[in-house]
Amino acid sequence: MPKKPEKRSDIKKGGPEKHIVNITETAFRDAHQSLIATRMRTEDMVPMIEKMDQVGYWSFEMWGGATFDTMLRFLDENPWDRIRIFKKHAKKTRLQMLLRGQNLVGYKHYADDILEHFIKKAAELGIDVFRVFDALNDIRNMEKAIVAAKKTGATVQGAISYTLSPVHSIDGFVKFARELKDLGCDIITIKDMAGLISPASAKELVGKLKSEVGLPVCLHSHCTTGMAPTSYFAAAQAGADILDCAISPFGSGTSQPPTETMVEMLDNSGFGLKVDKSHFLEIAEYFQEIKDTAYQHLITPVAERVDVRALVYQVPGGMLTNMVSQLEKQNASDKFEAVLKEIPRVRAELGYVPLVTPTSQIVGTQATFNVLGGERYKMIIQEVKDLCKGLYGRTPAPIDPAVMKKAIGDEKPITDRPADHIAPEWEKCQQEMKGISDKEEDILSYALYPAVAKEYFAVQQDPLKKKARQESLKGGAPAPDGHPHRRFVMRVNGENYDVGITEIE
Repeated sequence: MPKKPEKRSDIKKGGPEKHIVNITETAFRDAHQSLIATRMRTEDMVPMIEKMDQVGYWSFEMWGGATFDTMLRFLDENPWDRIRIFKKHAKKTRLQMLLRGQNLVGYKHYADDILEHFIKKAAELGIDVFRVFDALNDIRNMEKAIVAAKKTGATVQGAISYTLSPVHSIDGFVKFARELKDLGCDIITIKDMAGLISPASAKELVGKLKSEVGLPVCLHSHCTTGMAPTSYFAAAQAGADILDCAISPFGSGTSQPPTETMVEMLDNSGFGLKVDKSHFLEIAEYFQEIKDTAYQHLITPVAERVDVRALVYQVPGGMLTNMVSQLEKQNASDKFEAVLKEIPRVRAELGYVPLVTPTSQIVGTQATFNVLGGERYKMIIQEVKDLCKGLYGRTPAPIDPAVMKKAIGDEKPITDRPADHIAPEWEKCQQEMKGISDKEEDILSYALYPAVAKEYFAVQQDPLKKKARQESLKGGAPAPDGHPHRRFVMRVNGENYDVGITEIE
């Protein structure tokens, strides 16, 4: 059985002169998702787990997000085994995962019975902290996941997808945080996927969350725009309890602020810290070595530098990288600036959705079609139609009526919780997995990614296929399409169209 996570009281407030700031280390998940397309293999993590377990981190963020898909699809690994391995080696540090609400670790809503089985299994194997978010900040898409995670005894972070628009405000985010608290969340996380939160906004939002909601606050950001380290410091001054950081070889760029830098800044400014800095040099040397020898081919220059275009267009760095790649392949590189300018316009028309998986891909792809097609909304992707139908949830602002009309005609969108329209799937998945596996975790892998999971199981059962897969991995090859990021396939007029825009978070 996994160790029982400590409750909220374990986040010490400290005195007024010595506020305690805890650190979540993201090197095992979001850092390598941001810089090397989630391709770090478990075997390259294991040598450092026990050493990092001695540091005093509040948690390791090491599962969820894109890890599940990538491990099955590209790394020939069972995602569930990664939890087991971490639980074996990490005796002191909480294990944390990112959960996309009703999307779990996928790109669509799943039935409630799948959700409940998934969360129960993850907690049973050792996940201590569930960070739950929704791309639209629609709490109806988060409530079942939050309640299910609370039932396991785990700590639950309710996450606010932070963004900027005419309909988003500090007070609105605080109101949303109160709703998350009412559902039982233990911690409020500000999830700033594009690095948009300024120091002033971080200070104001954290301060209001602390005084008006009364829960511990975590800030998660990315260095895409260059503001994150300063915003982290401002958040700490306002009372933030946890900051997400990444050990320096996998920090900065489109990743999180470097752990060593933030710890030094905070330590020299009178904040209380629970981490032992003496381990950082050895840890950084190890990750620099594996980055240089095993993963350098996966890093693109855009991912490792500040890109201020995100301040104007609010496009996360990884999305920019793939947009460039796709336009090049279509001999349309000259359209890049036009697409970039089209993205905010489409986002506004689609209700100012935050740009995070899957809405970032939806907006980016439709913007690309609007430019390349020569006429706006001449071709409308299926995901935009589904967004207009209400199948993703409630958008922050109403969708433009003209776009609604083009997308779904006179069809009435649903207004209730989208997952209420999904029939139970567990028994059906059990039946379809007969003869392959009756293990709960394997059935869950199939439920989330049917085609990918079946291919994975087929490889595991065929020694020749498995050997061939392992040999291909040793070569350090990127994804089969030649690009390191996950392909994202959209539906246009009933046909699959491979647009290749990367996932964000």
